Amino acid sequence: MSDGPAARRGPGEPWGGVRPFSIKTKLGALVVIAVLITTGLSMIAVRTQTELRFITVFSMIATLLITQFVAHSLTDPLDEMNTVARSISQGDYTRRVSESRRDELGDLAGTINLMADELEAQDQQRKELVANVSHELRTPIAGLRAVLENVVDGIAEADPETMRTALKQTERLGRLVETLLDLSRLDNGVVPLRMRRFEVWPYLSGVLKEANMVASARAGMASGSGSHTRTDVHLHLDVSPPELTAHADPERIHQVVANLIDNAIKHSPPHGRVTVKARRGPHPESLELEVLDEGPGIPRSDWHRVFERFNRGAVSRPHGPGSDGGTGLGLAIARWAVDLHGGRIGVAESDRGCRILVTLPGQPSVQS
Repeated sequence: MSDGPAARRGPGEPWGGVRPFSIKTKLGALVVIAVLITTGLSMIAVRTQTELRFITVFSMIATLLITQFVAHSLTDPLDEMNTVARSISQGDYTRRVSESRRDELGDLAGTINLMADELEAQDQQRKELVANVSHELRTPIAGLRAVLENVVDGIAEADPETMRTALKQTERLGRLVETLLDLSRLDNGVVPLRMRRFEVWPYLSGVLKEANMVASARAGMASGSGSHTRTDVHLHLDVSPPELTAHADPERIHQVVANLIDNAIKHSPPHGRVTVKARRGPHPESLELEVLDEGPGIPRSDWHRVFERFNRGAVSRPHGPGSDGGTGLGLAIARWAVDLHGGRIGVAESDRGCRILVTLPGQPSVQS
């Protein structure tokens, strides 16, 4: 959002800068002009011996014309403000009031526009929150459904290992629900991170295994969820050194990796390959993650837009078979989680396909 009136207005400063004429000044000037007209016409009447009744009529007409002009200049912006305010009350936050005046009405117009900007932003955040929650809850629900369907269909037995997988998805679903309570703290800039040290190889291996499991579950469902149903794409994990550890919030990083993998699979060609690389960062227990695919890639002109909410790209037929194009939220969620860690995420140079690079700061830059 560009800088609005609030960005230009300092404490105690009128909207639009210096206010040369206030409404009080204009009304005072109207009285003075009316008196001057009446006095001038009276003096003319005395010198020309014009009858007083004609002077009175001329004086009243002139005063009424000037008063009408001033009243019109005051009521027009009020009518416009009333129209805009009525539109805002009906949920249309796109209307704005002209701020060309430099008096109290100009101040009021700026305040109404600022209110409309804030209401529009809050309405957009509400819609994005619902979309984000729906997007994030689908993964554990689909995973849990896959496990239970396999047990019911006799494909898998209800052994302890299968039940542990179902329990893991149920626990993640519970954590995501708890996250909804944490979102209320975003307005105050307070988002809790449960930072801990973990081994990267087994952690990412579990994320990739879950991605395959969820894809298999979705392949049999016409859910229209916006997530991939590809089972032909091979996932490859490359962690070096194998004993690599990192210090971060595993749940948030799961959001990052899962969404990046989901996005990469959707854009992969048939029987393509998605590679997840993990390397040690420059600081103690910092981490550098890369997710590479073999798809059409992202034009450099769109690099700055790929992490915007609801951006689904402009590449011609970018999605492979079994993909409906997505909701455009996955990469936005990934950026949000990385930003919470004080890290960086962006598109990097690649000879083929798309390469997303994530850098997590580790212990030195951990946000409290």
